[in-house]
Amino acid sequence: MRLAAFRTAGDALGVRRTGLVVGEEPDWWLHPFPDGTDLVALLAADPADREAAADAAASGDGLRPHQVVLLPPVYPVAMRDFLTFEAHVEGVGKGMQGHASVPPEWYAAPSFLFMAPHAVTGPYDDVPMPPDTERLDYELEVAAVICRDVRNVSPEQARAAIGGYCVMNDWSARDVQGREMKLGLGPSKGKDFATTIGPWVVTADELDDCRDADGFLDLEMSVRVNGVRVGGDRSAHMGWSFEQMVSYASRASWVKAGEVIASGTCASGALAETWGRTGRLTPPPAPLAGPCSGTRSEFIAFSSASASSRRLVSVALAMLYVALVTSALAASRLARAMSCTCTKSIVSWPSPKISGGCPAAIRSIQRMNTSV
Repeated sequence: MRLAAFRTAGDALGVRRTGLVVGEEPDWWLHPFPDGTDLVALLAADPADREAAADAAASGDGLRPHQVVLLPPVYPVAMRDFLTFEAHVEGVGKGMQGHASVPPEWYAAPSFLFMAPHAVTGPYDDVPMPPDTERLDYELEVAAVICRDVRNVSPEQARAAIGGYCVMNDWSARDVQGREMKLGLGPSKGKDFATTIGPWVVTADELDDCRDADGFLDLEMSVRVNGVRVGGDRSAHMGWSFEQMVSYASRASWVKAGEVIASGTCASGALAETWGRTGRLTPPPAPLAGPCSGTRSEFIAFSSASASSRRLVSVALAMLYVALVTSALAASRLARAMSCTCTKSIVSWPSPKISGGCPAAIRSIQRMNTSV
């Protein structure tokens, strides 16, 4: 099931509605739920109740794409952006921090930063150029939308808190970010101006059969600039699963309904990764790619018309689009059991899943026990 937040062309700017996405691009329809229906509450609803509500919405009149303005699926109460793709850490670390290889600390536990929840933009929104940057960059990520409050949960318990998934583009001003991180803080102004999420949320149950042998979501991810593919990866290459990320975030802390938990940038999902490996600004930063006063993010997103039919949904493109495609399960991988062992005072985090995609991967994995 695909759920979208929207307003109609005639609505005031502050109006927010929830709809059911039916059909494929360019012929998809948006069927509104009753006024006041909350998207996150729908994600948390009993599956049978959610299906009944969707059936009722689908029986009513639908709206065409030109009649609606798609909004961010959720205005997050908080956003945590993890760093789960080893190859991305290796490439960006070379260019921005001078690291010869992936820092050993990356293997100890899933790390994240807090983002600016008020900076989210919809899938068709223009993103104004932030000041003081000449190196505007994109970041292709998968994001989970939390639908239940959790605290101190195991990865198995965390699965019930994940309502669905969407595409995320974490816009980044790399020159500003690099300066900030030299002080041991940030990134702050390098990333707080825009984060695009959408175009809709695919409910978690629709992707249950898109998991690899280790239980990781296995989705093809690709990014194109001006229609040219410049990078891509598979979500199964994440070092930690979304369930493990939510579990880690919940240690001695609340993870609340309405939060967005992001995977971090996939391998070759950002220009800065290529810049770090080659030492050249090729491909060029977004402002140098062509004349523009702003940048538009667009998507190819999950389609889940039925359990047996999940296809690409194309959305009209302008300058940049980020693609995330559901795929079949990957071939069997080296099994690496990873779970959170919790006691009253100690939490032990096993090593991440190593995909072999990082040329400088550190194979001697260090574990860390952290008091809470």
